[in-house]
Amino acid sequence: MARLTGKRAVVTGGRQGIGRGILDAFMAEGARVTTCGRGSRPDDLPEACSWQTADVSDPDQVAALASRVGEIDILVNNAGVQVEKTVADSTDDDWELVIGVNCRGVFNTCRAFLSQMSNGASIINIGSISGRVADPSMALYNASKAFVHGLTRSIAVDHGPSVRCNAICPGWIETGMLEAGFDLSDDPVAARKDALERHATRRFGKPADIAAMAVWLASDEAGFATGQFFTIDGGMTAASPINTGLF
Repeated sequence: MARLTGKRAVVTGGRQGIGRGILDAFMAEGARVTTCGRGSRPDDLPEACSWQTADVSDPDQVAALASRVGEIDILVNNAGVQVEKTVADSTDDDWELVIGVNCRGVFNTCRAFLSQMSNGASIINIGSISGRVADPSMALYNASKAFVHGLTRSIAVDHGPSVRCNAICPGWIETGMLEAGFDLSDDPVAARKDALERHATRRFGKPADIAAMAVWLASDEAGFATGQFFTIDGGMTAASPINTGLF
């Protein structure tokens, strides 16, 4: 039997990238999935997946979303944005965008859905290795992911045992965000080559790599896992920054 048969899931930001990978994996494992975004329904979204238009940074829209969806078993907070700037270069608009989606958005959805999650439900927040180590020129993004990690701990402590809450911390995953990061470099080709050499797996991650962990955390198999952070980064943060030729 599929591991998520009969479970009801909400995945924010399921239009593309990691969110779409999780959405597809959940459906393949038997879950009924609702996803949301600020625009209209994507043309390539599976027919069986419910689409809701909602901006997670707006508490009223999230409350309305929760009211429409009803009781759920799984909540994945995936929606996120990235701005490639230092603190000195960041504007108030940058703050409102990044903190609004990455911090307030996760808080809004957790607050709205906690009261209507089934006993033993699972919240999965998409954190980042950037919440532990700082990527250059990504000040607000780094800070926002550290917030997600802190909120994850608090939810696990305050709302257990009825709800489990964990975070997945992806490394460099092949999405538009990864390419935007390389574009900051003086030589994007050289930067990509250097980054690959720092991965023990000699490749960047794919959305399916994150989705595999999300399926496990959403399933009953992970019933004793809560308040934890699961780094999926191909071994990048395990290695010394000294290039010895071994990695």
